[in-house]
Amino acid sequence: MTIKYFALATAAGLLTLGFSHGLRASGLSDVSVTASRPAQLTTQAEATRFPAVYTENGFALDGQDVVAYFTQSELVAGSQDFTHNWNGADWLFSSAENRDLFAQNPEAYAPQYGGYCAKAAAGGVLATTVPTAWEVRDGKLYLNYSAEAQGEWKQDTANKIVRADANWPAILNNETLKQ
Repeated sequence: MTIKYFALATAAGLLTLGFSHGLRASGLSDVSVTASRPAQLTTQAEATRFPAVYTENGFALDGQDVVAYFTQSELVAGSQDFTHNWNGADWLFSSAENRDLFAQNPEAYAPQYGGYCAKAAAGGVLATTVPTAWEVRDGKLYLNYSAEAQGEWKQDTANKIVRADANWPAILNNETLKQ
C-alpha cells in the first residue's frame, strides 16, 4: 500500500509531512511512503490524485495574470519576470504590483476550484480550463473548459456554485481529468 503525501508551504520555509516513522511505530511496517507529485498545499489532510491547482504549460492559468481578471476585467498575459509560487503552483503576473497584490492575499484572487472547470465541478467532474472562459462573480473568479461550457455555466449559476462547492475538493480524487 502506498500513501501519497504532499508538502505544506509555510512562510518560514517548506515543511514536509513524513508519515513513515509514525506508520512504522504503529506496526504498519509494510507501508511505504512516497511523494508522487510536487509539493502541494491542500485544504484537506489527505493526499489527492490531482494537484490542488490546475496548471497548463507549467503555470497556473496557463501563465495569465490572475489579478488582471479583477483589476482590468480582461485577459492579460503574465511574465516570467513577475512570478509567485502559491499552493504548489507557479503564478505569472504582468507587473510587480499585481504579483505583490496576489502574494498579500492569494485567496482573494485565485480562481475557485483550483482553476479547474467550474461547470464540471458542479457536475462532480474534474476538467481542464482555458483562460478565456472566465467570469468574476461576487468577487470570485470562475474558469471553464470552453466558451460553450462558459455559456452553460451562466445558466442557473447560483445553483451550480452550490453544487460545485459541495463537490470541492473531493473531486480532486476523481479517476480522470477531462481534457
